[in-house]
Amino acid sequence: MRTIILSVFGFLLLCSAGNAQDYTLDFPHPETHYAHVTATFKKWKGGNLEIHIPVWAPGSYLVREFSKNVESFRAADANGKPLKVVKTRKNIWTVSAEKGDVKVEYDLYANELSVRTSYIDAEHAYLNGTSVFVFAKEYLSKKVNVKVNPSNNWKTISVALNKNTGEENSFSADNYDELVDAPFEIGNHKVFSFESCGVKHDVAMFGPANYNEEQLKKDMAVITEQSLNVFGGPHPCKNYLFIVHNLINGGGGLEHKNSTTLQTERNGYIGNDYKDFLTLVAHEYFHLWNVKRMRPKSLGPFDYDNENYTNLLFVSEGFTAYYEDLIVFRSGFYTRDEFLQKVANSFSYSDNQLGAAIQPLNEASFDAWIKYYRPNENSNNSSVSYYSKGSAVAAALDMIIRTKTNGKKSLDDVMQVLYQTYFLGYDRGFTDAEFQQAVSQITGVEMKDFFKNYVYNTQRIPFDSIAADFGLMLEDNFADDEKVYLGINLQSGKNTIGSVERNSPAWTAGLNVGDEVVAINDVRFTGDMNNALSEVHIDDQVVLLISRGGLIKRFTLRATNTPYVSYYLVLTEGLSDVKKNIVKSLLGDL
Repeated sequence: MRTIILSVFGFLLLCSAGNAQDYTLDFPHPETHYAHVTATFKKWKGGNLEIHIPVWAPGSYLVREFSKNVESFRAADANGKPLKVVKTRKNIWTVSAEKGDVKVEYDLYANELSVRTSYIDAEHAYLNGTSVFVFAKEYLSKKVNVKVNPSNNWKTISVALNKNTGEENSFSADNYDELVDAPFEIGNHKVFSFESCGVKHDVAMFGPANYNEEQLKKDMAVITEQSLNVFGGPHPCKNYLFIVHNLINGGGGLEHKNSTTLQTERNGYIGNDYKDFLTLVAHEYFHLWNVKRMRPKSLGPFDYDNENYTNLLFVSEGFTAYYEDLIVFRSGFYTRDEFLQKVANSFSYSDNQLGAAIQPLNEASFDAWIKYYRPNENSNNSSVSYYSKGSAVAAALDMIIRTKTNGKKSLDDVMQVLYQTYFLGYDRGFTDAEFQQAVSQITGVEMKDFFKNYVYNTQRIPFDSIAADFGLMLEDNFADDEKVYLGINLQSGKNTIGSVERNSPAWTAGLNVGDEVVAINDVRFTGDMNNALSEVHIDDQVVLLISRGGLIKRFTLRATNTPYVSYYLVLTEGLSDVKKNIVKSLLGDL
């Protein structure tokens, strides 16, 4: 009882110190996946107060409708008198209140353990702010206080917010943006720390895993230092937090201004899986600069009620995808050949993705809200990934810049100019034109045509000539092979067509998604397409017996050679000393 009284007293002191919004998180029955959230908006001027909950999480460009998990929403004044509440939009409740404090309460269901959402069970609570905390627009820039009342057996709270003195489990943020950009991990997880870049880094490890703590400290420190080297010091954070979820399966990450959440397989800290984890660390840590500070202009301040559109996710995510591999290579975890293969893979993707001929890279970014996060059976034919093709564009630009400047400049310099000019200098994001101007400035030649043709249009990027000018040869593993191709992809574990590739023999013949393949060349089909086509050669006719809607149909296709490539990069023989120096600027000693 004494602890509770002191806690409330401390809370009142904090309220009087100037914070305009107070939140309290309670977990009375965490095993049911519920939290109880209380939000108090101080000194309301009177009238209708609109209370919102975001519809999306910054960094993950999909409307996720977080309001669907809000229940029993109610409001009261400072004396506990109930206030009238009317829901006026899917994510907005309008509260009619007199002048004074307005307290709202609701139950929050959280049962989706991803880096973008929230999850609560008997073992822990992982909370992403946009799916938890309501807001009022009049209070977005006001100071915030959060009090966490953990479940009975939870002893550890990890979050990248300032701790309030005088009260246990109390945290503060300068504004709502800062609050929701700091996910909470609450439970009995392990925490260890390491120093790098002059900054303390905490690692909150949820779940058992086969990692070596001392090795992980050392390796993560190297990754963080190499990331800082791209932009130059000083480090923008006072402290940094990694939240790591070690799961049976799954993976991914989401960036925040002073923290990140990573999800990885609990037995994945060995061999190539460990390199993959370090690559994930590099990707999300690089976002500390690219996206969270140096960003497209439209990505902040955020509109939490609607989609936030930009053409530049290929820079935000695609360039980061390139740098994740480059940083791991610079850190010594990838060999030169491994790094070159990563680059070659991005080139292969760009040339193999059928949708690259349909959707420009800027549209892939703009349409992320309706396409990238909502793929269907035709996505391969109609769209392109701003991650993968964006990575290819970054690699191509890095080679072009190094070639044009004889190795004296690189894509690093572009990133530095954008960071120093628009974040440190103007405290704002950059526009499409300003990004292109920065690339042209560093390259020393006008680059408008590159972006016009390859980013805002669908022309094929000449990776072979770009690589050759740089000092590398782009080779194709499939160049001399005969690979029979029909353009059919089956649903996993089924004899049913899952996708038909654009302009393929199957596409031309009229085969459909959902068709069941009964027989190929009069032989019962058992699900192994390679085996069924083992005796088929290029230009042979292939007869497919199909069941479509319970009706049997026969289709005749003419087999062709695969249109796909499988690139790899090798050093050009007989390079001049000038060319060797250019290549060394990226790959180090040859």
